[in-house]
Amino acid sequence: MVGPLGAVALAAVATVVIWKGSGWFERAAERLSKYYGLPVAVHGAVVVAVGSSFPEISSIVISTVVHDEFSLGVGAIVGSAIFNLLVIPAVSALASEELTSTRDIVHKDAQFYVISILVLFIVFALGATYVPGGTNREALLTPALAVVPLATYGVYVFLHQQDASDHVADPADSVSALREWGVLAVSLVVIAVGVEGIVQAALALGEAFQTPTFFWGLTVIAAGTSLPDTFVSVNAARDGDDVTSLANVLGSNTFNLLVAIPVGVLLAGEATIDFLAAIPTMGFLALATLVFIVFTRTGLEITNREAYALIALYAFFLAWMGLESVGAIETVRGI
Repeated sequence: MVGPLGAVALAAVATVVIWKGSGWFERAAERLSKYYGLPVAVHGAVVVAVGSSFPEISSIVISTVVHDEFSLGVGAIVGSAIFNLLVIPAVSALASEELTSTRDIVHKDAQFYVISILVLFIVFALGATYVPGGTNREALLTPALAVVPLATYGVYVFLHQQDASDHVADPADSVSALREWGVLAVSLVVIAVGVEGIVQAALALGEAFQTPTFFWGLTVIAAGTSLPDTFVSVNAARDGDDVTSLANVLGSNTFNLLVAIPVGVLLAGEATIDFLAAIPTMGFLALATLVFIVFTRTGLEITNREAYALIALYAFFLAWMGLESVGAIETVRGI
């Protein structure tokens, strides 16, 4: 196992690898969306969101299957969701002249995302109280429970498909669909390699500092795997495509909560989550979601002042989790 400095260096290299693969993915996904004539909202909320979420789903698959660390993967998913809601919109707003929202984003994508948080929390609660072997401390997640969020995501895709059914596509440029699908596949492999590196770094840091792996999932892996969403959203905002920028954040988070975690459960056959740690972190995720919705709905834009407020809230989250991990405070029993 590498030391702390080696782990930091490995995390940095892995992050660059993820960034590179994500850049290839972004370009291929954009060309394929134009080729198939998808609406911009569907492109942002489904196509780009699913692809940019590949690092997160890779993190939970690799953590669970390769390293038998399901809690590390769950920490990465929840931490990534918080990062996406607080940091990405803030950076996008500061990088562009203005980051405007739409009523559709607030009333459809954001509200469905709130539903996804509620569904996942209900699944955790059922695993703790109704599944044999579950306790008020540990929720036992089974394949049967994993079907619930997966079915909910199916509804989400169906709603976007209904919106896309009336869309009239612009004439597509000359694009080699086969070539772009090939680039897409290679980019996903590159991202998976980067994720393995950052998972190794998180495990090394946890061992070096004798801290829970859940904490490093919430912070190191979450930030590293959220880079694809960051680059996609910032580039879209700079190009004036604010709808894709914000829809990507919500679509990516919805995919992470409703698909990535259930996939980890299905691959493991059965998984245990620390319910005492899940309650406050999911609660903070709900708070971050409400702040995000209020900011995007007020004036239908995120101002620079609101952007700094989002960053400050994320800094508070990191400080809170850091103090918990070293035992300075004990407000979260599971950490």
